[in-house]
Amino acid sequence: MAPPPVVTPPAATLFNVSKLVGDTAGSATQTDAKLVNAWGIAFNPAGFVWVANNGSATSTLYDGNGVPQALVVATPPAPTGIVYNGSADFRASPFLFATESGKIAAWSPTADRTNAPAVVDGAAAQAVYKGLAIATWNNARYLYAADFHNNRVDVFDANFNKVALTGAFRDPALPANYAPFGIQAIGDRIYIAYAQRESGGDDEVAGAGLGAVDVFDTGGNLLKQLAMGGALNAPWGMALAPSNFGTFSGKLLVGNFGDGKINAYDTASGAMAGTLSKADGGAIVIDGLWGIAFGPGVNSQPTNTLFFAAGPGDETHGLYGRIDMR
Repeated sequence: MAPPPVVTPPAATLFNVSKLVGDTAGSATQTDAKLVNAWGIAFNPAGFVWVANNGSATSTLYDGNGVPQALVVATPPAPTGIVYNGSADFRASPFLFATESGKIAAWSPTADRTNAPAVVDGAAAQAVYKGLAIATWNNARYLYAADFHNNRVDVFDANFNKVALTGAFRDPALPANYAPFGIQAIGDRIYIAYAQRESGGDDEVAGAGLGAVDVFDTGGNLLKQLAMGGALNAPWGMALAPSNFGTFSGKLLVGNFGDGKINAYDTASGAMAGTLSKADGGAIVIDGLWGIAFGPGVNSQPTNTLFFAAGPGDETHGLYGRIDMR
């Protein structure tokens, strides 16, 4: 009997990285001084990206080539995660922000075009919100805020009231010093990226193998621990690759703040499927990597281009860019 044919797996897709916007002249194609510690990113499905600038308490808008738009929105101090809301819930506010100052802010052009005022104040509970997600549970929309300080996920209803769902977003298998860092709604699941919390503070600890990714339903019930340790290093940004993203199609992409790499995971098994790499085969490394998201397909923002935000130089600078297949 002839031996079975040898099937050679396809070579991993390689990528080009483009630095679109930086806070200092010469650091990228475009310059925007407000882009400091660029953290969360969210797309208007019919418009531009909104970037939450942690270091300047603003949100700035760009097209897919990094061209700054005229609108600049002020936020409460230290914004982190940002989500787009296309519903009439949450006071019909299209963009919502989480902040390290413990506030949730909402932007509505009919209320105040250049400001996103606080609609939730968690300062009394010492909340430090590092991430934000929006999803539906039992036909109602909720906001999910990752409170790094208190090691919990706070949930708010469509009127910004804090509520308790059936689950509590708890994983008893996690180390005691791990806390929710990044959070992302993908389909009918909530993905949470955990980082080790420094003792006596509210910053993450970077280090190889420090991190975990869990999958919950939108009611807060743990479904599985997808990844633990390994290539994780203070993970924050997460995005599901579309079907036309080369060898990483359909994989969960997880961006490490700790080492700036973007690793891919199988959503069913949790097996690592590789690391996004440059033309020379070396891993893409983005200093201070925060948010990652695929474009909406308008304004030079392709649906299979991965856009990213970062706070290089120990979060003292800002970068917005894109990663395209070669």
